[in-house]
Amino acid sequence: MNGEHFSGAERVQDLLALRLPQFGFEAGFACLKSGRFPDERQSQDSPLFELNMHSRADFRGLRRLRSLVNDHDYEILHAHTPRSLLVGSLVKRKLGCPLIYHVHSPVGRDSTQSFKNRLNQWVETWAARQVDHFVCVSESLRNYMIQLGHDPQRITTVANGVAIVPEPGERETPSGCWTLGTTALFRPRKGTEVLLQALATLRQRDVAVRLLAVGPFESDEYERSIKSLARQLSIDDLIEWTGFTSDVSAYMQQMDAFVLPSLFGEGLPMVILEAMAQGVPVIAAAVEGIPQAIRDGVDGLIFEPGDAAALAERIEELVAGRHDWSALRYSALVRQRDRFSDVSMAAGVADVYRQVLSRQPSTS
Repeated sequence: MNGEHFSGAERVQDLLALRLPQFGFEAGFACLKSGRFPDERQSQDSPLFELNMHSRADFRGLRRLRSLVNDHDYEILHAHTPRSLLVGSLVKRKLGCPLIYHVHSPVGRDSTQSFKNRLNQWVETWAARQVDHFVCVSESLRNYMIQLGHDPQRITTVANGVAIVPEPGERETPSGCWTLGTTALFRPRKGTEVLLQALATLRQRDVAVRLLAVGPFESDEYERSIKSLARQLSIDDLIEWTGFTSDVSAYMQQMDAFVLPSLFGEGLPMVILEAMAQGVPVIAAAVEGIPQAIRDGVDGLIFEPGDAAALAERIEELVAGRHDWSALRYSALVRQRDRFSDVSMAAGVADVYRQVLSRQPSTS
């Protein structure tokens, strides 16, 4: 069950639908709201049903979802957001089918809107009473759910994964002006302001860099705010804003280093795994599961969230050659293939499915 976006959590779902058949499971999608997901997904062979629910309490959508589960013999409901968890919990109360909740971020600190955070936390806590098993994308999220009082025996960490790039291609260490890249649904918790301030510092130090910023903005208001800040800092000529794209990998290939300056709310971002798969060294904030993927000085570089000076320093270290760019690139490639592939992610989720189904009472 998902919503209208096509961001990190939706890309996880898309890849699971593609890879789960290798492990004996087939997935269908119930889209609670219309949006980008139906058109952007790669898993076009998986059935998709648009419920177009107008609210969490849209009972027409609930009735249709119950009918879909019955008519198509779905054995498991898998929710990925507080909203879809609430809907899934109500369907489970009626049908009794097992419910999985995939935790992608800590909803209690997922945005800058405290009321929204509290509401989502309440919804998640209430609906989670019906959950048979939790899948957390990082150890930090598993610890977070345990701290909220959930049973550790019903929580499994399955790291996010992305497709392995068979031949990312040889590349020479960059020279001249470096292209930094970032990819996001740009919103306040992504820390874009921190990255812009770091760019301004680098310009003052005559460090030759430019920024390729890939992705849409959460709102027109936030877009105006960020672009205004870039003008105020006199760095707007250093930045290319691409807008939304479904082909992130094409832009990754143009980047010499990938920067993720998130302030909070990340689980295990798909974009840093995609950068690793392309052999692009990552410079990222130490938020939630990011240090689980990026070992500082081995697969990339880590800095403290919100510290623009520290981010500028780490970028300058890489550009100046104080870290071996090729070694970081190679280590990231190997680590992604070994630990963070789409196949390993699907295998982990399939294991959870089997575990949950084995606990169901026999119908014979």
